[in-house]
Amino acid sequence: MTDILAKRNQQVLAHYALTNLLVAFDYDGTLAPIVATPERANMRPTTRRLLQRVAQRYPCVVISGRSRDDLVGRLRDIPVVHVSGNHCLEPWAEQRQYVRRVQRWAKQLAPRLHGDRGIVIENKTYSISIHYRASRNRRLALQMIDRAIRDLPGIRRIGGKLVVNLLPKNAPTKGEALERSRRLLVCDSALYVGDDETDEDVFRGCDRSRLLGVRVGVAEGTNADYCLRHQKDIDGLLRQLVALRPAGCRM
Repeated sequence: MTDILAKRNQQVLAHYALTNLLVAFDYDGTLAPIVATPERANMRPTTRRLLQRVAQRYPCVVISGRSRDDLVGRLRDIPVVHVSGNHCLEPWAEQRQYVRRVQRWAKQLAPRLHGDRGIVIENKTYSISIHYRASRNRRLALQMIDRAIRDLPGIRRIGGKLVVNLLPKNAPTKGEALERSRRLLVCDSALYVGDDETDEDVFRGCDRSRLLGVRVGVAEGTNADYCLRHQKDIDGLLRQLVALRPAGCRM
């Protein structure tokens, strides 16, 4: 992986900025730092101001594992074109069968995981996130979670940063959500920035000739071609995007 902000990559970003570009972001660990409690994950004021300026120049979307209502509140006053929550199940796959499946999972998981007070089950209607950041022994907590979920029907397990995400098997992915947004907004290419295993659905699933994939943090085995070394470097990327396109200018 090579840092997208490195001097030798300036022309790469400039090339994409000159196209009819869709700019897309994950939220946690990308636009906002990872924090101990998810409800406190807010963008820094500088990031918010820069994102506002980017969204005035490029069509912007946010695709996150958070619920869509949660995201909309956190993105207030920022003119993003579209917000997709629950790993893109909202609004692209709001099906009752998924709601019922997730409800059954939640009922089965509660008694199985009650032995570790540091494990928090977050039911997001269309998916579940099991957080274990607060566990005293995270290795044992993860083993406990994996035992608890191994016989749940119809799940897709996606790991994360001290979280295990449970999605309905065969549901749409973040990659499909990005491609759908790109087509609907009639964009020729897309820049996507994400930091986690869930974002690999974008990096490996989208048309690589149309995608500039950037992963936050250096990760082995990623399908992203570029990286940002640290989450705080998102501000540097946003500044470059602003500088590469005049205010009020959209392709």
